Amino acid sequence: MTETQDDSPMVQPITLPQMGCGTWAWGNRLLWGYDPTMDEDLQRVFDHCVSHGVTLFDSGDSYGTGRLNGRSEVLLGQFANRYQGPNQERLCIATKLAAYPWRLTAGSVVKAGEASARRLGRPVDLVQMHWSTANYAPWQEGPFLDGLMDLSAQGQVKGVGLSNFGPKRLKLAHQRFQERGIPITSLQVQYSLLSTYPVTQLELKQLCDQLGIRLIAYSPLALGLLTGKYTASGPYPKGLRGLLFRQLLPKIQPLLQTLKAVAEERGKTPAQVALNWCMAKGTIPIPGAKTLAQAQQNTGALGWSLADGEVTELDGAIARSDQQMVQNIFQSR
Repeated sequence: MTETQDDSPMVQPITLPQMGCGTWAWGNRLLWGYDPTMDEDLQRVFDHCVSHGVTLFDSGDSYGTGRLNGRSEVLLGQFANRYQGPNQERLCIATKLAAYPWRLTAGSVVKAGEASARRLGRPVDLVQMHWSTANYAPWQEGPFLDGLMDLSAQGQVKGVGLSNFGPKRLKLAHQRFQERGIPITSLQVQYSLLSTYPVTQLELKQLCDQLGIRLIAYSPLALGLLTGKYTASGPYPKGLRGLLFRQLLPKIQPLLQTLKAVAEERGKTPAQVALNWCMAKGTIPIPGAKTLAQAQQNTGALGWSLADGEVTELDGAIARSDQQMVQNIFQSR
């Protein structure tokens, strides 16, 4: 009798926390004003988050501007490898591989994943496709997904996720993954009190629940619009965010007033209420933080829950508002 070896892919399960931390700003000068002098503060952000149970860190191989491209992954790897403290064993380092037009084969995606691991100085736990190519090059998507699955089958990652996929593309991807027996761990979409479109109008939450996929909410504070830090009359942040804030802040005051009222009643900040609302909707928000104070504010959203009535009140404010955050152009149907 001949023994056969089972070579089917074995994906280790990933435990995702209630909330994560996004690292888009770590290395981005254009939108977030990053400077290398911030690195010590960012290490403190990382340490605080992990010690308070925020163990998911989300990066991308396109994060960082100009010569700093890939800086987010480099910093994240340095911080993770230095950290020794509570929840160290629960760390989940996630990165997104950009669907660049030259990544046309599964092999090119595998190489991209390996390059991310080198920048991190450690294996990637959760690898994700940064955006769907359905809106401009749908034929690119299949080989890219194959490359992600190859990374999993080779044991280079613990899990595979997607980002900016709508229900139609998600179903197609899920079928492709099922054929190889590899689960989709997570789906990331833009989601906040100011950006409910992908989850509500596309009904992604219900589909993810059916397929056993965790839904991650990026930009849960709408680039800072929901923090309570900025008023309609200014001052505004510098650069591109300032232009956006000038346009949106005067139009979203009713929603912000409701958010502020709930926060004051709760003894919390508007940002903490906005993040807790995302969790109440069954998503994992991944707010960014550049300073320890911002990280402390974010973790203040944990350990308590909005009452059903408060969630309904915020939902009503959303329904009465005709203004939504600018949507990601790569979000597919």
